[in-house]
Amino acid sequence: MCPQLEADTDRATLDIHDLPSLLIGADTVVPTLHGPKRYINFDNAASTPTFQPIADAVTSFLKWYSNVHRGTGFKSQLSSWMYERSRDLVAEFIGVDLNTHVVIFTKNTTEAINKLANRFPLEYDDVVLTSLMEHHSNELPWRRVAQVDHIGLNPDGTISKEHFLSLLKKHGKKIKLVAVTGASNVTGYINDIDYFAFEAHKHGAKILVDGAQLVPHRPVDMRSGDSPYHIDYLVFSGHKIYAPFGVGALVVDKETFEQGEPDSVGGGVVDIVTLEEAYWTDLPDKEEAGTPDIIGVVALGKAIKLFQSIGWEAIIAHETELTSYALRELKKIPEVTIYGDSDPSGAKDRLGVISLNIGELPHALAAAILSYEGAIGVRSGCFCAHTYVKTLLHVSDKDSKLLEQQILARDRSQIPGAIRMSFGLYNTRAEVDEFLRMVRKIVAGDYHKEYALDREAGEWTPPNFELQFEDYFRL
Repeated sequence: MCPQLEADTDRATLDIHDLPSLLIGADTVVPTLHGPKRYINFDNAASTPTFQPIADAVTSFLKWYSNVHRGTGFKSQLSSWMYERSRDLVAEFIGVDLNTHVVIFTKNTTEAINKLANRFPLEYDDVVLTSLMEHHSNELPWRRVAQVDHIGLNPDGTISKEHFLSLLKKHGKKIKLVAVTGASNVTGYINDIDYFAFEAHKHGAKILVDGAQLVPHRPVDMRSGDSPYHIDYLVFSGHKIYAPFGVGALVVDKETFEQGEPDSVGGGVVDIVTLEEAYWTDLPDKEEAGTPDIIGVVALGKAIKLFQSIGWEAIIAHETELTSYALRELKKIPEVTIYGDSDPSGAKDRLGVISLNIGELPHALAAAILSYEGAIGVRSGCFCAHTYVKTLLHVSDKDSKLLEQQILARDRSQIPGAIRMSFGLYNTRAEVDEFLRMVRKIVAGDYHKEYALDREAGEWTPPNFELQFEDYFRL
């Protein structure tokens, strides 16, 4: 029997409360200073784990796995069919018409933005507007191909619409693209994409939405080109939407990519090659050089089916409840500083991403204590959004320059930052309670006092506690 993405999660049949029991690794026990403990993962904004139905779909597909396109064998034909079926599911998931647009599979969101930067028709004196909220992936690629100007922030860390309008007026027709994140991976703010799209189009520019954080948590509709609110370009990653193996998606109008040469060349991107010429094939093959991540694409398709079976109403309600509860309880701890909106009543209008610091304790040390003593996985640092985090922390220009010198001297011990807890579909209130218990212990000073700092790495570890990873996994 051929594998079907629809096999075990028909739409509207999966209860979100069943997901903790379907999580791969839900009962994983890890070593701590106080003995083995069940692992709690609050690092979902970086990457999500996966669920049993997705793993089952991948395992079922493996016996049919073969390279896609141009193979006449049954397995190759089936693999090609499944690969394209997943492309259709992506288009359906984000409301895009494949008659006018194309879904291009990439390694991840970062590669997708770089591909667009390499192919978008820009002259070096053209202007790309991005914001001070952005992940580095939606800022650094544009520096290479155009003049970048940055939309400033309001005091609360949201993007300033007033400054955005002033930049549109300042640069005028030189602005060819507005590149903005759909939601922040630091504060969980959800941006008003309709507003930015409308104003960008009114001024003759196009808009790219970095959907890496938004797509896994809120429905996204790219809309048709007839709408002044349509999204011209959307990027997101499977590894943040419970699809392992690291595939990304770049969704663009066909017109942008039909002209010109692909940014990567090799097998699969040509109709015919001579010693003198190469004739490029049609989209999307033209932009997917070499053998793609077939397994990753299948996993992404199945993840989308899982989302469709749960329904957005249940997803948003669950993550809102966790976020509201966490914010309400964290605000009861005076030593905790939360960056961004800390009002529990606004949890529905933000993502379950909470960045915080605990008193004067270095963020990297707090994260180490949570891991080595509480078996809780969080992320610490600047979350690939250095400028945004330094702005939220009010790091002065003088201190910023000093920090640059320290890092260039291979000393990362003073890097400013925060710890970030971020929720997934499967997290529970009981897990939040355990996180809160550990925060209170840290505030009370009830933790191991002999952590050692590796100044070059900027990491803290307890002495005489060596992790033997081969005891847990080996090839």
